[in-house]
Amino acid sequence: MPVMDPNWRAIDSPGDSLVVTWIGQATFLVQMGGLNILTDPIFGERSSPVQFSGPGRVTALPLDPARLPQVDYVVISHNHYDHLDKGAVRLLGNGPTWFVPLGLKAWFARQGITNVVELDWWDRAGLSHGGVVTCVPAQHFSSRSLRDRNKALWAGWVLATSRHRVYFAGDTGYGPHIAEIGVRTGPPDLALLPIGAYRPEWFMLAVHTNPAQAVQAHLDLRAGRSIGMHWGTFILADEPILEPPRLFRESAEKAGLTDEEIIVLRHGQTVVLP
Repeated sequence: MPVMDPNWRAIDSPGDSLVVTWIGQATFLVQMGGLNILTDPIFGERSSPVQFSGPGRVTALPLDPARLPQVDYVVISHNHYDHLDKGAVRLLGNGPTWFVPLGLKAWFARQGITNVVELDWWDRAGLSHGGVVTCVPAQHFSSRSLRDRNKALWAGWVLATSRHRVYFAGDTGYGPHIAEIGVRTGPPDLALLPIGAYRPEWFMLAVHTNPAQAVQAHLDLRAGRSIGMHWGTFILADEPILEPPRLFRESAEKAGLTDEEIIVLRHGQTVVLP
């Protein structure tokens, strides 16, 4: 899979714009209101408990994590290995504040990370410069071993400053909670929506949205723009690797939405939303 060089000029000087860079899977650098925020950072070569076995990257990491600007906050949606990467956690350390769903703070403490805020669905916390982060519902599950299934919560996050609002869905199946998020937190300027890992649908759709459902989620949220994520980085399901973005665009066209509203990025690509 091809990767792009991030737009480092925009990243290093975002100004008042909303600047978003897709690093792969569910990992974005979101820059808004003077804040640098990472979502579900995974920098390792495998989505696995070990780095010698398990699903490996089919697309190279598009940047050196050391090149990132100073990260102020990190949001974690849940503890699956393609969303919670021990190597990335230890690399970032206690510099940023970590926002995690209920039940994950103890895991971070075992990694030596103590700058952690644990929230339940609909809990809110303050960010610098008057920003607010809200933990919101998701339709998924959690586990890192055979013994801890659903012992920690899973969630999405709404990041808001005085100028912008971004919804990061994490991993979720489609359901009425999505429209409720739009009502309770306000329509997002940008939604980061999963569009991959949905086949076989009889099994996967309970916990993952397919591309058509992601377009419907965009409409339910009344989002200004949406970016498709959770595809093309690791092979975690049965659909062809390039099917999710193709179906995402086709579903958007059927719904009368434009490429400015429903966005497909390459790995490493940066978008600047004034």
